[in-house]
Amino acid sequence: MLIPHASVGAAVRPIVLVLGVLVAVMGTVWALQGVGVLLGSFMSNDPMWLWIGVGTVVLGMVLILAGYRMGPSTKAG
Repeated sequence: MLIPHASVGAAVRPIVLVLGVLVAVMGTVWALQGVGVLLGSFMSNDPMWLWIGVGTVVLGMVLILAGYRMGPSTKAG
């Protein structure tokens, strides 16, 4: 039995949203370590990790936006 395309998007949407949130949180931690706010890691006070973290946050936000756009159409009729 084939699953209609709309149901596949609805099934994948929560996975993409959760993945986006996790990626954004991970990027935030890396950026804070790069700045030196979170200490105790080889990443602490290393500006390279600030930029890797910022890029990861942007990727997470793109995934979150993509997850929201996968939602069901609100067109009536």
